[in-house]
Amino acid sequence: IYRLPAPWAISAEQLQEHLTSQAFAACSSLEMQSQGWVAPRGDDQLVHVVNRQWLLKLDTEKKLLPSTVINQVTKARAGELEEQQGFPPPRKQMKELKEQVTDELLPRAFSIVRSTWTWIDPVNGWLVVDAGSPAKAEEVLKLMLKAIPKFPLETLRTAQSPLSAMTTWLATDEAPAGFTVDQDTELRASGDSKATVRFVRHTLEPDDVLRHIESGKQSTRLALTWKDRISFVLTENLSLKKIVPLDVLKEDSDITSKNDVERLDGDFMLMTGELNNLLNDLVAALGGRQTSIPI
Repeated sequence: IYRLPAPWAISAEQLQEHLTSQAFAACSSLEMQSQGWVAPRGDDQLVHVVNRQWLLKLDTEKKLLPSTVINQVTKARAGELEEQQGFPPPRKQMKELKEQVTDELLPRAFSIVRSTWTWIDPVNGWLVVDAGSPAKAEEVLKLMLKAIPKFPLETLRTAQSPLSAMTTWLATDEAPAGFTVDQDTELRASGDSKATVRFVRHTLEPDDVLRHIESGKQSTRLALTWKDRISFVLTENLSLKKIVPLDVLKEDSDITSKNDVERLDGDFMLMTGELNNLLNDLVAALGGRQTSIPI
């Protein structure tokens, strides 16, 4: 989750123009990886707009060429060279041989494509990357920082850290306003031992949890539900995992959806509205925003 100026003074057309230079192109025969923006709905628009909310899609194509295969073929070639030369290939020749084998195998390698979605709310100043790890999110940011002049992106910082807040909520057995604590959490010691206890789909008994907290453990992950509408897991680095719309939102989605295109737009409009409110309430529960650090 990142912050932008609210409102962000750029149009979807201007953003489209910036991103066009990084449009996705499939790997050539000698490339291991290719990365770029694609149209979320398969048309020619890299920035899909629904109700002043923007949706972006980054595709990453990667060739599947295991190092074990390269090393195996290289070893066989080196054996052939040794028979011809009468001595093992020296280090420099082995390096060149390995590069040659890689170039030969690349055109025959299979490839996989991974998509990373990004939601931008230019009205309320949110940029949220749907990525499983910070490294995947940084791939998106790296391309955007290259493409957009003076990109005003900032990290999201709150007055109270999620680590401290989640531990307090568990210790006091009291969730912040609008939230309820669910049945999943992870408690980890801060010392060298890094002793960790996980509760998965398990009732969090206050006495049990408090005993772990008093022994020096802090909550690094906590499952929460917001207003009976969205459940998620909050992590110590202020990421939201396992976001699930609950029945009340699914009913709203079923009512508004007709075909695939309308369903995408309807779901996107519904979820961005809900997530904007959720994020505002979560930031408030963490003591409000602190001065952010530009990226």
